[in-house]
Amino acid sequence: MAVPKKKKSKSKRDMRRSHHRVTLPNVSTCAQCHEPVLPHHVCPECGAYKGKTILKIKE
Repeated sequence: MAVPKKKKSKSKRDMRRSHHRVTLPNVSTCAQCHEPVLPHHVCPECGAYKGKTILKIKE
C-alpha cells in the first residue's frame, strides 16, 4: 500500500487545492427582455433563444 514517507506541508497541500475553487457561472443578457440568462439556454422570463420565441410563457 502506498504511504507517504514525509508529511506534506500546509503550503504544498493548499497549492495543490488552488484549482478547486468554485467559479461563478457566465451570465449574459437576453436580447429581448434584457434579463440575465445562462449562455446557450432559453430565457426563462420571455422564452426567447437567439432572437426567436421558443416557449410561450404564461403571464
